Amino acid sequence: MPAKKPVQNETMSELKKELGRSNPHALPMLKKVSVHVGIGSMVTGGNKDFSHVEKTLLDITGQKPVVRKARMAISNFKLRKGLPVGIHVTLRGDRMRDFIGRLVNIVLPRVRDFRGITVRGFDGSGNFSLGLDDCSIFPEVNQENMTKSHGVQINVCTSARNNREAYLLLKALGFPFRDEVSVEGKVTRKSQ
Repeated sequence: MPAKKPVQNETMSELKKELGRSNPHALPMLKKVSVHVGIGSMVTGGNKDFSHVEKTLLDITGQKPVVRKARMAISNFKLRKGLPVGIHVTLRGDRMRDFIGRLVNIVLPRVRDFRGITVRGFDGSGNFSLGLDDCSIFPEVNQENMTKSHGVQINVCTSARNNREAYLLLKALGFPFRDEVSVEGKVTRKSQ
């Protein structure tokens, strides 16, 4: 079994202090990270070629994306059953940790006029969703070959029981949050 990285040990000790737990198995941990790109508007707009989006997601995550197809037809959206509506990748293990590290240390600081992440992305069950409008902020994306920019939805699933535990875990991993989540689960503004 490989030795644990010092960053993980520091994160665990911070969480032990904040949550008041001595057992490391009782601490919240990362389960998986899902990266999604919606392509429904491309397909229904007449453009059937979305290979550049697939290539971009492959470059960003380092893993081949899966194409999601519509399960039912919805006439208001000009959507038919079986049409591709999204592309997604699920990351676990070392790839997940590497992706989180790149997201926090490289990608988020490249966002224009970045003032921190809002905590409104927590769902109450310990999961966090983050949407990025432009995928070109990832350094792996070759901007010369991009025909059209698109957004990326990132979902971080944790084993936390509530928003506060998930907030403390992600804060310990380096997520630059703008607000705080109190013990009761309420959002409080940080003084600037």
